[in-house]
Amino acid sequence: MALPEIKTILYASSLGQHTRPVFRHAVQLAHNLQARVIMLHVVEPIGEMGRALIQSYLPSDMIRTMHDEGIERIMEQMKQRLERYRDEELQAIGRDFDFEIEPVVAEGQHAETICAQAEHFAADLIVVGAENTFGHHSQTTHQVVRHAKIPVLVVPTGKKYL
Repeated sequence: MALPEIKTILYASSLGQHTRPVFRHAVQLAHNLQARVIMLHVVEPIGEMGRALIQSYLPSDMIRTMHDEGIERIMEQMKQRLERYRDEELQAIGRDFDFEIEPVVAEGQHAETICAQAEHFAADLIVVGAENTFGHHSQTTHQVVRHAKIPVLVVPTGKKYL
């Protein structure tokens, strides 16, 4: 039986402070395997109570505008992180992205959306961090590992690993 081919890597990022080691692994794998990287950030929707409060104070067109502007800000933040990584690390070793990195923002429950996006993009591997933004074991990561239909690489993100 032949080894599975990895052509698309889904890198799920919380955009937190300690996520660079996870990104490094995704980039190194993509470089070694000549795979593309989908850099995914998941935004959870507002709960029903929050939605009801917002709708009682703001018109629906303003809510839609605020939503769209928020997604655009996240996309811009992702692009800036890619540029910063390239400038700070890749140029220092005389290399640039020699593969495709596509930033994507999706809405939904974190683990469910990560698995759904992996399927949508026909990813062969999911790369996620082990800890959440509070430094605790990530429930999202646990659920992704449990429900993913493809392999999941879990990278430590604690301060000792930086």
